[in-house]
Amino acid sequence: MQFRFDDGELGRLYTDPHYSAYYGPNIVKAFRKVIGLIKDAADERDFYKMKSLHYEKLQGKRSHQRSMRLNQQFRLIIEIEGHGDKTVAVISVEKHYE
Repeated sequence: MQFRFDDGELGRLYTDPHYSAYYGPNIVKAFRKVIGLIKDAADERDFYKMKSLHYEKLQGKRSHQRSMRLNQQFRLIIEIEGHGDKTVAVISVEKHYE
């Protein structure tokens, strides 16, 4: 799938191997792994098949967003854009239940 970063810091975190954006090495490694999974996915259904992602739709004011697990504490927040060729907009990395 195509993807883009809403936050330039997250784009840099993906492309610059020496940049950590103040996240620990385990979070950075997990972030890059999940972005690789997004890049390789054919469509959104692939995210549901990868049970380790715990891919889920958020609720309330954020019902247009989805989350993917990076570890027990951190989630990658994304939005799916478009109808035909969909694009994943990477919004943020957040602590779970924050």
